[in-house]
Amino acid sequence: MNTTVFERNVPQAAVVTKALEGAVHRPFWIDDVQDSAPRYPELEGSASADLVIVGGGYTGLWTALRAKERDPNRTVILLEAARVAWAASGRNGGFCEASLTHGYENGKNRWPGELETLERLGLENLDRMQEAVEKYGMDCEWERSGELNVAVEPHQVAWLEEDDDPGSVFLNQEEVRAEVNSPTYLAGRWYKDSVAMVHPYKLGLELARVAVDLGVRIHEGTRVHELKDQDGGVTVVTERGQVRAGQVVLGTNAYPSLLRRNKLMTVTVYDYVLMTEPLTEEQLAAIGWSNRQGIGDMANQFHYYRLSKDNRILFGGYDALYFSGGRVNPRHEDRPETWAKLASHFFTTFPQLEGVKFSHKWAGAIDSSTQFCAFFGTARKGKVAYAAGFTGLGVGATAFAADVLLDLLSGQATERTRIEMVRKRPLPFPPEPLASVGINLTRWSMDRADHNGGKRNILLKTLDAVGLGFDS
Repeated sequence: MNTTVFERNVPQAAVVTKALEGAVHRPFWIDDVQDSAPRYPELEGSASADLVIVGGGYTGLWTALRAKERDPNRTVILLEAARVAWAASGRNGGFCEASLTHGYENGKNRWPGELETLERLGLENLDRMQEAVEKYGMDCEWERSGELNVAVEPHQVAWLEEDDDPGSVFLNQEEVRAEVNSPTYLAGRWYKDSVAMVHPYKLGLELARVAVDLGVRIHEGTRVHELKDQDGGVTVVTERGQVRAGQVVLGTNAYPSLLRRNKLMTVTVYDYVLMTEPLTEEQLAAIGWSNRQGIGDMANQFHYYRLSKDNRILFGGYDALYFSGGRVNPRHEDRPETWAKLASHFFTTFPQLEGVKFSHKWAGAIDSSTQFCAFFGTARKGKVAYAAGFTGLGVGATAFAADVLLDLLSGQATERTRIEMVRKRPLPFPPEPLASVGINLTRWSMDRADHNGGKRNILLKTLDAVGLGFDS
């Protein structure tokens, strides 16, 4: 087996240790503005609404906003167990991608006959998000700077050369290093218009603000326990009350579904992230990055990184871990060995930044489906709609999901609800302990592929053929 660049060019252990000293274990984005984040009251007693939304992340918030835009007279109540955008929506990397299919290649492999439509719908969705940001004056640090995919191993250069995405441009080694100066880069492809960078927690807070301005009632600290069919509607039962709903949208994602049918449709994966202190002008000049693209490398176990408004570098990915049992558990968020590995890879990528310190380190759960992107459906005779399985690509895809969910509840067929990606449920994951064995064997195989020129073993080829998968 070959070594990777992150194994060939390892920084000194003291550099990593010093950089992590003093890093606080909190998501930077939430730490940045949480003191000014508004609070919404708990639900107590009984209420009623035309539409009740369960979950105060991006899926629920976009659905609330779009529902009021479609029908200002519709009464909408959103119920969140903790606080608005506190989970994956507020702590992610802030890559808002047009892709609805977890990348062009995944879409081409799974829905080749619909790829052109899916790509168009994705770009239209990103444009509509930008229009909403501008229309409502959302203060969320939106930057339509695109994404740079980089080859850090020789076999990855050919992948970038062969990419036929029409909205991108190939960069050779000299050109890509002129964009961002890393000695690990061998080539790149810049997707100039299909990705925006955003402050993820601010986006969540601003979506909530706009929804409330449009007439939505938000209740935080209100955990939903069950759904009960009642008199032609659905009663949403909470800890301290209940809401009689004409229709319900479920946007709980990584957290347990209120529908038994979705129990095995997702698995919970933990992602880990570091954030540096703000770079000085000299440090920023040493790496360039004047166009401020998001960056991701081409490995199966990939890294993603981007600049914040105040020129910090967020650096995450690589270790996307599944823990036996598949439940959300805060214990999984504290993993010093993974942060040390990320810090080592950071200084391999940017050795000229030796001496930079990390201010924040954090982790959190995301949900993955076997098709690597969201799936949709209805229940309770069409009165309940749901979406889940965004697999780390929810910043943009949740806005599309909101429109799909409202289309499904309307009962009217639309272009969105007619596409196979929306109509067809992906294969479920197997139950434990098979899920744990299968997922971790798959991750091992993906790591082996990264060490073997990208060549996929028989397990990965088989999973590709039957439409099962696990993405790092």
